[in-house]
Amino acid sequence: MIDPKILREKREVIFEGLKKRGTEINMEKLFSADEKRRTLIQESEKMKSERNELSNEIAGLKKSGADEGDKISHLRDLGKAIEGLEQELRVVEKEWEDILLVIPNVPHESVPVGNGDADNKEVKIWGEKPSFDFAPLPHWDIGEKLDILDFKRAAKITGSRFTLYKAGGALLERAVINFMLDLHTQKHGYTEVLPPFMVNREAMTGTGQLPKFEEELFKLQGVDYFLIPTAEVPVTNIYSNEILREDDLPIKFVAYTPCFRAEAGAHGKDTRGLTRQHQFNKVELVKFARPEQSYAELEGLLLDAEDVLKKLKIHYRVSLLCTGDLGFSSAKTYDIEVWLPGQNIYREISSCSNFESFQARRAKIRYRKSGNKVDFVHTLNGSGLAAGRTVMAIMENYQNSDGSITIPEALRPYMHGMTKIALP
Repeated sequence: MIDPKILREKREVIFEGLKKRGTEINMEKLFSADEKRRTLIQESEKMKSERNELSNEIAGLKKSGADEGDKISHLRDLGKAIEGLEQELRVVEKEWEDILLVIPNVPHESVPVGNGDADNKEVKIWGEKPSFDFAPLPHWDIGEKLDILDFKRAAKITGSRFTLYKAGGALLERAVINFMLDLHTQKHGYTEVLPPFMVNREAMTGTGQLPKFEEELFKLQGVDYFLIPTAEVPVTNIYSNEILREDDLPIKFVAYTPCFRAEAGAHGKDTRGLTRQHQFNKVELVKFARPEQSYAELEGLLLDAEDVLKKLKIHYRVSLLCTGDLGFSSAKTYDIEVWLPGQNIYREISSCSNFESFQARRAKIRYRKSGNKVDFVHTLNGSGLAAGRTVMAIMENYQNSDGSITIPEALRPYMHGMTKIALP
């Protein structure tokens, strides 16, 4: 959520920032609701002050034995008037907050202006594309031939966009997850957490998935819980409605969770293989930082995510997203895109974002500064990495002409020493 004070004082700056995102907001409706809300608050406070003074007067009259009848009648009228004002205020505040909750974050000044992914800026390339003396296959063909990915039986069990991992495929996914958790905890200094895979509406609102993106979520029946679309939601909300100590920042968490996404509006897009699933595994990195440190922490977060692919020796590139391609809550985002030779494309495997105080304001995550002043933290998160997409990158980059897959050296301790996945 954008700071309402900044919205009032720098409305043109905010409007221009949102315009760069291609976002049109009825600002007049927002400011009208805000003005009415502030007027009602002032009127209510004035009446409450009058009520307190009147209560003191009545107490004095009672003590002196004087008649306080008219004063008591006026006090009752004041009470009713205050109650009416507060009811009106609740309605106006709800209208004001409903508008605020669907306004996206303002892009950071370093974010390039653009309309979509074609306008993203490539900022880094690591490694080289592998060369093959045969036509490389996409991972779905490799997986089916090795009988380690079964899409047909998964569809029978549930439906489309689910995968049944088998034998070496299941072991490879587990190895990737454990490798990433160990790397981030032992080398990069993150604390591992295992959060709930279901969250309530307040948690989803705190990180920005609600109210705007409810159709993209899986909701449970009979209870106001949702399956998580990413560990970002429960991990960021660990500190919702709390005040942190400045000396404890930055706080760095890593979590493995399954993720669940309805993929509404994505029909016919990336339907084959592991690319766009309703259920997938991911290792997530989340940071809580001081505002003045958050952009340095973003660069560190990006390097931590990149390190996974460096250790696996898989070619990738990094792009800085333009204003039109930013996620709803993000002020600045880097995408890491891994090379998939079987499909001859780059595919996003991680997004690393700084949300500044946008999520913290919604989830009420603050920290106490020196001098006892309280301020909102900045939150950051990034995939470190998406496990299924890492598996497909390994399968396509490490495939061999005989149909086998070579296991990257970094993963062999997690694969019981296996060097290849091959047909028996």
